[in-house]
Amino acid sequence: MAHHSSFESLEIYKEAVAFCDDIWGIIINTPLKNDYKLREQINGSSGSVMDNIAEGFGRGGNKEFIMFLGFSRGSCSETKAQLLRCYRRKHIDELTYDKLNSKVEELINQLSKFMNYLKNSNRKGPKFD
Repeated sequence: MAHHSSFESLEIYKEAVAFCDDIWGIIINTPLKNDYKLREQINGSSGSVMDNIAEGFGRGGNKEFIMFLGFSRGSCSETKAQLLRCYRRKHIDELTYDKLNSKVEELINQLSKFMNYLKNSNRKGPKFD
């Protein structure tokens, strides 16, 4: 993997942003907008996916980055559970649920792979260069 000078250039970050945008789309375009508690929870957890990638990157060390990627993966799982609640409460249809559920599963998978890559990397992070 090439060295990145910003978190915005990371493919996993771009995917997390797109997923967060997808969640915002269902918030503003479905009955979810009226389910205040669930709306705020899913908005927060989907945003946390991208935010933790950014924060971990900003720490400058692989160990801290891996820890924050783990937080990001946890937020993905939280969002996945909230998507099921959205579907079961009829805020979203089955097609939307399946599409978003597949995206979040792929994000979880990509985060895990990235964490494994960093764990096995000889480079400790930019703050150690």
